[in-house]
Formats: sequence, C-alpha cells, structure tokens
Amino acid sequence: MASSAADRNEETIDKNRRAIRIWLGFVVFALFCLVLVGGATRLTESGLSITQWKPIHGVIPPLSVEEWQEEFKLYQQIPEYQQINAGMTLDEFKGIFWWEWAHRLLARSIGVIFAVPLFYFWVTGRVEKRLRLPLLGIFALGGFQGFVGWWMVSSGLVDRTDVSQYRLATHLVIACLIFSACIWIMRGLTPHSPDVPPKGGARFAAIVAFLALFQIYLGALVAGLDAGLTYNTWPLMDGSIIPGGLFVQNPAWINLFENPKTVQFVHRCGAYLLFAVALAQMIWLFKVSRGSTHCRRGVVFFVLVFIQAGLGVATLLTHVDLHTALTHQGGALVVLGFAIAHWRGFIGAYPRSQVS
Repeated sequence: MASSAADRNEETIDKNRRAIRIWLGFVVFALFCLVLVGGATRLTESGLSITQWKPIHGVIPPLSVEEWQEEFKLYQQIPEYQQINAGMTLDEFKGIFWWEWAHRLLARSIGVIFAVPLFYFWVTGRVEKRLRLPLLGIFALGGFQGFVGWWMVSSGLVDRTDVSQYRLATHLVIACLIFSACIWIMRGLTPHSPDVPPKGGARFAAIVAFLALFQIYLGALVAGLDAGLTYNTWPLMDGSIIPGGLFVQNPAWINLFENPKTVQFVHRCGAYLLFAVALAQMIWLFKVSRGSTHCRRGVVFFVLVFIQAGLGVATLLTHVDLHTALTHQGGALVVLGFAIAHWRGFIGAYPRSQVS
C-alpha cells in the first residue's frame, strides 16, 4: 500500500510538472515573439511613436480620425519628428505606431499569460515549494521590465532623436534574463538523461551561457547606436583587422559604449570569442564524454553558434536588412536558450517532492 501511494504521488508530481512545463513553454514562445517585435520596432525606428505611458488605457489604440490626429500631434512635439521625420503624413505615422503598440500589447499579454496560470497552479497546489519564490521573482522582474521599457522610451522624448543605448541594452538584457529563468525552470522539471555529467561540465556550460548573454548585450549596444551600419564588410573592417578610430573619445572607456566603430568591433570580437569557446567545449566533451547526451548537446550548441555567426555576417553584408537582422536577433535567443538548457542539463532535474 505504501508503495502504491508513493507511485501515485510520483504520478501526480509528474503530471503537475508536465502542466507547468507546457505553461512555461507558452511563456517562452511569447517572450521570443516579444523580443522579435521589439527588434522590429527598433529597426523600423518606431519606438518613440507612442509618447505616453498608459499601462491600462494604452491597450486601446486610436479608433477615430480625431484620436489619430491627437496621437500624431503628441509625436510631432518630440525631437525625432522635428529633426528627422518632419513632413511625415498621418498614414506614415500609423506605420510606425502599430509596431510600438503591438510591442506594448504583447508585453501586457505576457503578463496575463504568466500571472493567471501561476495563480491557478498555486491555489490548486500544483507548484512545488522550491519553485514558488523563483516564479514570483520572474513575475516581479516582468513587472519591473514594464517600467524599464518606459524608462527607455522616455530617454528619447526630450533631448535625443532616439533612445539611450544604455537603456535599450538594459531592457533587452532583462528580457533575456526572464527568458532564461523560464527555460531554466522548464529544464529542471524535465526528465534528464542518466548519463553521468563530466566533472567541470556545468562550470564550462555556465561560462558559455554567460558569453551568449553578454554577446546579446553587446548586440543591443550595436542596435542602439546603429553601429551595424558603420562597417559592412567582413572579415576586415575598413580594410583592416583592427580599424582606426576605435578610441578617439575621452575618456577612453566611453568608446566601448558610445563610439559606433568601437562597439561594432567589440561585438565582432565577442562573436569570435563565443565561437572559440563553443568549439573548445565541443572538443572537450568529445574527449571526456563521447557518446553521451552532454556531448551531443555540445555539438548542437556549436552548430547553433556557427549558424548564428553566419547570420551576423549576413546582417552586416546586407547593411542590416530588416528580415536578416531579425533572424539574427531570433538566432541569438535560440543560442541563449539552448545554452541555458545545456547548462541545466549538467545539474539534473529537480528532485521529486510533495507540492505542499
């Protein structure tokens, strides 16, 4: 009887974990879409088209000509319109407005997609104790992300014609942290391979995951400064491996964040580093864990990084073509997500326990 009760308990836990994995899978997919729409908003220079933060009322777009004119007049008061888009028609304004509105609507929707199922799973006793604080933390970080999004937009409404690259990078990194945390928990709730992980594998995978996230941060700086348009050749930059003009601003460190040439150069170097480390990890896993699931994941990860590097080169050579650049951004999330799951795979699944 005791054994039967234990079996039923394990079945219940597995069923609950499956439901939570499916829910988090929807959240991860929605976050993936949100980041892509955010990237399109940046690439189409649509991010400043909505000049007010209305968390509730902002769900409803303009529904009449008068409301569209009112929204357009607000946009005409900011530097981006006055210095760059003066003479824009109302129809042209609608084109950039819908990108930003869709980005904000999707962000709000993710809040609902996360909060409502979390509440249901919680009150019905399906959330294991060890997951409660992490899931609440993700929810709180998502709420904070909404504030950061407006903080980013507000940087381009008064003295600038675009948003601050510092705030853009912060906004994207927080989105990636939420994305990564969801994948981490999903992977921990998934049955793991019985293959014994090699000693040091988790540490190696953690380094790789950090590099993938850091490369996204560097990419955000590139996007914020339009640095992808600075040099559009590869592998050389302006005919050189190390181009001139990298450290012309004072103090020197400011070039790493505000000099488009330097920012693109550092992003390229970050890509080479991630490629080299992914290759080194794959070779190491072949040596210490050939034939294991861990080794196969190392191969897949290297292939993903290889493809992502090719997309990065294509983005440069096409002068940041919208579709190529968005594919590159999506590829970055795929690389990051797989890196997080790969890292979690060395640690193992959460031990089974009672949910309450």
